[in-house]
Amino acid sequence: MHELAIAQGIVDGVVEHAGARRVHQVTVAVGALCAVVPDALRFAFELAAEGTVAEGAELIVEDVPARAACRSCGADFVLRDPIPLCACGSADISVRSGLDLRISSMEVSDPCARPAAAAATVER
Repeated sequence: MHELAIAQGIVDGVVEHAGARRVHQVTVAVGALCAVVPDALRFAFELAAEGTVAEGAELIVEDVPARAACRSCGADFVLRDPIPLCACGSADISVRSGLDLRISSMEVSDPCARPAAAAATVER
């Protein structure tokens, strides 16, 4: 289950960028050729996030279609089959997208007010 290693990498990146702020939501863009099972990734993310500022955060997985260009005829097309062939019959293709996995966005809380600042706002 390589989703656990991927989820750990996502959590590490999120924690690094969030600092001390609580993370509520993380969106990842996953290429169709990454062989990632979204439900397995969500489950692994939940495990990897335990004890971090990302614990309890929702993981949204966005699918990125695989695209290729044919070197023979120049056609640009979406890869839908496991055997990458252009409509012209050529297998001489260049994959343009669908191999990446990246964190697209994350939603975090604002940092809490410092105790001294909070005390100064209380009316006496």
